[in-house]
Amino acid sequence: MIDKKSKIFVAGHNGLVGSAIVRKLEEKGYKNIITVEKSKLDLTNQLKVFDFLKKKKPKFIFIAAAKVGGIYSNNKFRAEFIYSNLSIQNNIINAAYNCNIRDLVFLGSSCVYPKLCKQPIKEEYLLNGVLEKTNEPYAIAKIAGIKMCESYNFQYGTNYKCLMPTNTFGPNDNYDSLNSHFFPSLIKKIHTMKKNKRNILTLWGDGSPKRELIFVDDLAEACVFFMNKRIKESLVNIGTGKDFTIKQYAKLLLKIINPGKKIKIKFDKTKPNGTPRKVLNTNLAKKYGWVAKTDIKKAIEITYKDFLGKSS
Repeated sequence: MIDKKSKIFVAGHNGLVGSAIVRKLEEKGYKNIITVEKSKLDLTNQLKVFDFLKKKKPKFIFIAAAKVGGIYSNNKFRAEFIYSNLSIQNNIINAAYNCNIRDLVFLGSSCVYPKLCKQPIKEEYLLNGVLEKTNEPYAIAKIAGIKMCESYNFQYGTNYKCLMPTNTFGPNDNYDSLNSHFFPSLIKKIHTMKKNKRNILTLWGDGSPKRELIFVDDLAEACVFFMNKRIKESLVNIGTGKDFTIKQYAKLLLKIINPGKKIKIKFDKTKPNGTPRKVLNTNLAKKYGWVAKTDIKKAIEITYKDFLGKSS
């Protein structure tokens, strides 16, 4: 168990997941949370990361820092995605070991599983097929991080845990139309349509891909839960086990953001669909005693309120 007074470093505390982890730690009474602004510490700089961890000496680390984005940015900025993510995770994991920090949680992503792997996705399917081409550099970087934790545990006896969350959304998300994930981008698109009094919603692809979503507060709960667990597996899936099509999500958002309006949904089939289906098998997390709790409608309402606060 991590003592409530122990130093805990949250890398990426300004992001969607990192900020939620900080909120959850504070909510649970942890008193000594370490954060650092990007302007003060470049996580891609190996020496500076080592010096920072050597000076701060945290008991535990959450690696929530990463370069992330949707289909467009993953595909367009391929070099940046693979370099930045490899550098960040390699620097933190190796510096943690060299500073005798034995415990951390590294966050992967369900999008690093093979494009056409069997559904629901079990942890053991990680390297069982070809990756989705549009986010291959990001996926390879994240897989390397998982294998790095696994290898350090094997060789050095560390307790570096990897959690594999599904598509995450919630307060403090990036709502940019081109560079965000599909769900926050869809929130912005529908809000803009409402604001401009339009009655046609155009979606990328054909609307058929199925996606699972998890509210960021549930993911943060899982992170803190597994912080205090010793696990033997290389990684643990974190999700709800429920998935819906992009078209279904769009209809749900329309009911919440633009209720009572008759909206026509059109599809731009010149744009890529991405992975056809992605839903996680969460039996392992359940075995350890964790399940997601937040109702998706309530989660969307909270997230939309956050979006309105940022766009006003």
